[in-house]
Amino acid sequence: MSWGRVARLNPDDVSASRGDGDRAPMFTAIYRSLSPAVAGYLRAGGVDDPEAVTHDVFLALYPKLGAVHGGAEGVRVLVFSIAHARLVDHHRRRGRAAAPVEYDPCRDHRLSASAEDLVVDGDAEADALAMLAGLSADHREVLRLRIIAELSVNEVATIMQKSPAAVMQLQRRALVSLRKQLTIGSGVPG
Repeated sequence: MSWGRVARLNPDDVSASRGDGDRAPMFTAIYRSLSPAVAGYLRAGGVDDPEAVTHDVFLALYPKLGAVHGGAEGVRVLVFSIAHARLVDHHRRRGRAAAPVEYDPCRDHRLSASAEDLVVDGDAEADALAMLAGLSADHREVLRLRIIAELSVNEVATIMQKSPAAVMQLQRRALVSLRKQLTIGSGVPG
């Protein structure tokens, strides 16, 4: 992923973009640079429609661009702070709503497996999401922010409201847990 123009933003560029005419090209560059990582972060977080929530994140960002400080790093922290808030909101709404019943093709005897179904059965993304589901909420969150969103320890600490040392410890423990899952799943003694 190329950070292009976002990587070259400085605090003066961000604070100088007060008008809509100045803000639009910068917003476009930010969207192109960060939207794939935001969508991946939301998908890994279990959001039902990550693309729609990604758009919501950037709609919330647009009016705040004139007040952003810290250049490209400040923009990234703001974007992922908004994404984190939307992820929390999504799970709160889901907790209050009745659980949807998903279509289960195994129970539908009218269908037979297609070639596509046979290929998708070995889905690596599903395997990775299943491994993440086996972690605690803090471990999942720190891995989504550090690995998928590619944020620094200090940026993650700001978003999660923890110290950088606590974030590093959470990440280390999460990776140890994943390693244990891999060795147990492969049958290799740990």
